[in-house]
Amino acid sequence: MSDSNSKLLRGTFVLTLATYTSRILGMIYVFPFVYLVGKIGSALYSYGYAQYTIFLFISTAGIPAAVSKFVSKYNSLGDYHTGMRMYRSGLIVMGLTGLLGFTILNLLAPIIAPIVLGGGGEAGNTVEDVTYVIRMVSFALLVVPIMSIQRGFFQGHQSMGPTAVSQVVEQVVRILFVLAATFIVMNVINGERVFAVGLATFGAFIGALGGLVILLWYWFKRKPYLNEMLAKSRPQTEMTTTEMFKELFSYAGPFVLVGLAIPLYQYVDQLTFNRTMMENGIGKDVSEGLFSYVTFMVPKLVMIPVSLATAFSLTLVPTITNSFTSGDFKLLRSQIDKTFQICVLLVLPAVVGLSALAYPAFNALFEMSEAGGRILRWYAPVAILFSFYSISAAILQGINKQKFAVVSLFMGLILKMSFNSLFITWFGEIGSVLATALGYTVAIAYCFWMISRHAGYSYSLFARRSLLMAIFATVMALAIFLIEWLLSFIVGYENGRVQSVFVLLVGVAFGAVTYLFLAYRSRLLEVLIGNRFGFLSRNRQKAEQ
Repeated sequence: MSDSNSKLLRGTFVLTLATYTSRILGMIYVFPFVYLVGKIGSALYSYGYAQYTIFLFISTAGIPAAVSKFVSKYNSLGDYHTGMRMYRSGLIVMGLTGLLGFTILNLLAPIIAPIVLGGGGEAGNTVEDVTYVIRMVSFALLVVPIMSIQRGFFQGHQSMGPTAVSQVVEQVVRILFVLAATFIVMNVINGERVFAVGLATFGAFIGALGGLVILLWYWFKRKPYLNEMLAKSRPQTEMTTTEMFKELFSYAGPFVLVGLAIPLYQYVDQLTFNRTMMENGIGKDVSEGLFSYVTFMVPKLVMIPVSLATAFSLTLVPTITNSFTSGDFKLLRSQIDKTFQICVLLVLPAVVGLSALAYPAFNALFEMSEAGGRILRWYAPVAILFSFYSISAAILQGINKQKFAVVSLFMGLILKMSFNSLFITWFGEIGSVLATALGYTVAIAYCFWMISRHAGYSYSLFARRSLLMAIFATVMALAIFLIEWLLSFIVGYENGRVQSVFVLLVGVAFGAVTYLFLAYRSRLLEVLIGNRFGFLSRNRQKAEQ
């Protein structure tokens, strides 16, 4: 394998491990948090956090990912000075945009709150509650943009360790603060639920401080090495600061829009879900409970498989930019092929297994709920769409075709907005999931077409191997349904949380063994990642001797 391919996989696995760890931690804390504040409190948390997510992307303006691409480009040309100039200037810009985002979100909170709440009824959260939570979470905007640009700088040097470690530390610090603050308010001082949720959202600021400390530590540790690179650098490119930022923002616009894809889709639900449900005769308290399932609880589980694609998209941009800039289109197509196939290999069985075990999974991890299990069963397959959109958009950005990624986003978003209320009216809470799936499917199809046209990439091998992996995943799902049926004679997941946990663990183990066995016997594991796990090749050789 080439050194570039090796770096791609090595960086991907480092970030995958960190992102999966963060996702799992982010999933685990939800269980005690939901227990402490309930479904209505979870919905309140979602109202506040959704605004923060949107403003965070706007405040960073896609600059962290753009800096990664910018630094990678000039490093590949041997000009390390220009990348360093961009980093130093970017820190100032990020500090200012973070402050601006914080100020605007605070001022707009009373206007946003009644819109996302949907109005109606005495039960549930109030406009004042939502306003308070939005203002509490806005403090994180003062720190996260600065932290993000540092991550982008390290990624541009194809160094994924700082991002990985800071992600995990940020999540650990945030979760410890969230759970401690919520427990103290709800169980020690018997405080109000809105105060507990407000402190929980403020945890984003506390966590960001923890991540920032780690990144600063890496910066001072790597400073001698960076100085060495600067000493060996070719003369820096003749660019004014204005020209430098003009190039950066040409990258940044598409990055921020594509990065906003999932938050924007969820924001459509914020604006339409409660209102549509209440128009169809559903009470406000019931609607808010279902809303917390759709936007908070279920996505925490569904986004775990998507972590792989997130890691790929972060590592893809600098490596594909390098291949594209150097004109090595054979390596470029190889990187695309490897990325698509590994994504299917790992994400597909995860989402199929999660869908097959949806009811025991939701019952075990959250609460006994038929509606929650049904939403998870429909939502889980959408994770494969999230994954492929992240990766295909990153590929288009890497080959300087950002505009097509933006076009695909708007195509999908227009479909989501057009059909969301209609689908909720027709199919209830599942309708929002179906509208999301429709939008992403069309967006991905367009991205795939553009990649084929502009990278000269053929999908034939990818399609054949995807079909094989789909067969394996189908066999795995049948095996899970079989073991679930057999267990129903002994213990049914409908009978309680303990029974659900047992069925879930057995189902996961049985499904994983089935899929891995089929992938191993077909040599698929060896072909795609065997060189990352040498024992696969060695075991194969011993078996054949």
